[in-house]
Amino acid sequence: MTVNPATRIFAYRGLTLPDPDCRLSPEEVKAVLAIQYPELTTAAINGPEVVGDKLRWEFLTAVGAKG
Repeated sequence: MTVNPATRIFAYRGLTLPDPDCRLSPEEVKAVLAIQYPELTTAAINGPEVVGDKLRWEFLTAVGAKG
């Protein structure tokens, strides 16, 4: 019997973002991806959700105006 780790995918605003390193925690992945998507620095992480043979994590940001 062979055990294979589940593939992780990360979603943000309808985009599927690649997993930069399977050894990183979702919080660390968020920090890495925040270089390209700065609004992720304050995002919440929702998941994992099992989608087929993958684990899906979603980054959620607040939408609205300050005030």
